[in-house]
Amino acid sequence: MAIATKEIVKTYTPQNFDPLLGTAGFSDKLLQNHFKLYQGYVANTNKLADILDRLQKEAKTDVPEYAELKRRFGWEYNGMRLHELYFGNMTKNGAALDRNSSLAKDLAEQFGSVENWEKDFRATGAMRGIGWVILYLDRASGRLVNAWINEHDGGHLAGAEPLLVMDVFEHAFMLDYGLLRADYIKAFFQAIDWTVVQKRLA
Repeated sequence: MAIATKEIVKTYTPQNFDPLLGTAGFSDKLLQNHFKLYQGYVANTNKLADILDRLQKEAKTDVPEYAELKRRFGWEYNGMRLHELYFGNMTKNGAALDRNSSLAKDLAEQFGSVENWEKDFRATGAMRGIGWVILYLDRASGRLVNAWINEHDGGHLAGAEPLLVMDVFEHAFMLDYGLLRADYIKAFFQAIDWTVVQKRLA
């Protein structure tokens, strides 16, 4: 059966998120450092894919190197994709969520109000530890779920689709906010591109 895609991507190319420079609450230095880190995930994903492809062609899939690199691939790949989702749901022209949108109505229905959902999302992001906060859509049940992801490659809700992604690793905020994570979360909410989140829901 053919893969339903126009073209199979063999080499991943970093996306350009420079338009985010100048976003209120995020210094250009912090963003540029973050972009560089993201680009490293893209480069490492490509390196691992190449090495794994070579080992597979050489029938060396039973060696420890193959097993360890195969395990590492999920970390690098998800690090790449999660950063793309994170930067992709941000804009320097942030605006409030449209309360007439289907997203707002779904959040209000399932959490009691948009405010209740936001409190839960913020509280999840304020928990001790490093990781990601993701608003997922479980299409099998129709439920919206705020989830804490401790590492790139573990803890994701199987089959669920990320709608809104917030990075809460230290590199996302320490340069500008130190230990004041709540202030970073406030700045993030002011930079959310809700049109992108709505499109992911649709």
